[in-house]
Amino acid sequence: MRILSTCWLLGFSSLALGFGPPPLRPKPTPALLAAALLPYGRTLLNQQQLELISSASHVGFSFEGTECQVVASLPAGQDHNYLQYELDGVYQKRIRVAGTGQAPIRITAARAGRHTVWLYKATEAHTGAVAIQQITGQAVRALPNPKLPLIEFIGNSITCGAAADPSEVPCGTGAYHDQHNAYQAYGPRVARALHTNFVLSSVSGIGVYRNWNSDGPAMPQVYENTDFQAKSTQHWNFAAYSPQVVSIALGTNDLSAGDGKTPRLPFDSTRYVSSYVQFIKLVKSKYPQARIALLSSPMASGQNRALLQRCLTAVQQQTNAAYPTAKPVATYFFRPMQARGCSGHPNVEDHAILAKELEPFFQKLLR
Repeated sequence: MRILSTCWLLGFSSLALGFGPPPLRPKPTPALLAAALLPYGRTLLNQQQLELISSASHVGFSFEGTECQVVASLPAGQDHNYLQYELDGVYQKRIRVAGTGQAPIRITAARAGRHTVWLYKATEAHTGAVAIQQITGQAVRALPNPKLPLIEFIGNSITCGAAADPSEVPCGTGAYHDQHNAYQAYGPRVARALHTNFVLSSVSGIGVYRNWNSDGPAMPQVYENTDFQAKSTQHWNFAAYSPQVVSIALGTNDLSAGDGKTPRLPFDSTRYVSSYVQFIKLVKSKYPQARIALLSSPMASGQNRALLQRCLTAVQQQTNAAYPTAKPVATYFFRPMQARGCSGHPNVEDHAILAKELEPFFQKLLR
């Protein structure tokens, strides 16, 4: 009897529930999947996640309400990496992305309404990619990059914005990329001031014919690879963008005395100039119509500064002679600077000074 009674009660409960309204189910949160994003910079869509690879590579989206969430991860297994973002056109902060099981990143607005977000990779390609799986929020939509002229900035750690921001992790502590701030480097600052798009093709420690503490691979050997790694099998599709100006700032590391441990020959100006001319030929093969601009180094001083300027002038002359019908190569020599960032690099305030100094130069080139 006990068994029959129990079965009868269960049947009655089911019947009673059948007469009532169906149970309420939470509405699924709208999601913007990685494949629907419209990235800018060197990126890779891999297994339904968008990998932001190069410095300041970025995506834009909008949402309604007061909050959205970004699901991000580190596919290369790094301990941590960094993103940074603008909300409604105003820069906010860097975001630490952990390598193990991080909860979605919350982005909040002070009041309800439609908001725009631009999400940037704060670090360089050699720190590993930051992957975006999806973005959730109310009425979330992908944003295309504005249709504006494009400047590509090729360079080293200065162009990366490396060692520029010790506001969260002091200089000399943490990992090397803990002080990266690509968004506030001189290139993106110039681009924003002149209302242009930008991409950064930059690697810390890299040079034209040798690097800071090694003989290579230098920029000419890695430029065509998506992640600037010598052994990479993923080649960048240069048809993705057509820059109006290509800015190249390489020479600080070629001139460097090195780390004091690795054997290093004296600087070879002849090899530097010939390697640079060949690299420009490579760039011109990718972007035949682009104007080439050569920048010196704000970190070079004294004899090195004068030597670098002479070498860049020689590169300019040889390239112009090789391409007599092309737009002439432009040069810009930075004013001397006492850099205030980590390990002698410009900090974010120094980058603002460099950008202000460069604005008239690039404005003239863009005309």
